[in-house]
Amino acid sequence: MAATILVFAINLIVGTGAIHLGAMLVVDRDTGYVRAGITALVGAVVWALVVFFLPGVPVLGPILGLVIFVTLINWQYPGGWVTAAAIGIVAWLVAVGLLWVLATFDLVGFQALGVPGA
Repeated sequence: MAATILVFAINLIVGTGAIHLGAMLVVDRDTGYVRAGITALVGAVVWALVVFFLPGVPVLGPILGLVIFVTLINWQYPGGWVTAAAIGIVAWLVAVGLLWVLATFDLVGFQALGVPGA
């Protein structure tokens, strides 16, 4: 149980940090870690619901998850749809990079809560 909580916490921190960095780079101002944390947590719940309800649909499920993720970012951050998509792309790249480093040292698995596909 403690290991599960630790993995959850590390993955949520990676997701929060990735979204925060993506927002800082794209929006060019500090939007706060709390907003990024809420976005990551809600994004993780939404991604889990999409995977749970659409497990057998290979294309629709991931596309729907990404659309909902970008919609969530658009709702949380200023700048519109293009900005939200850019934040999502940067967050995904940052999360994949961080998780690759952590997975290389066998610290966590290769997933980040709140960042679809990472």
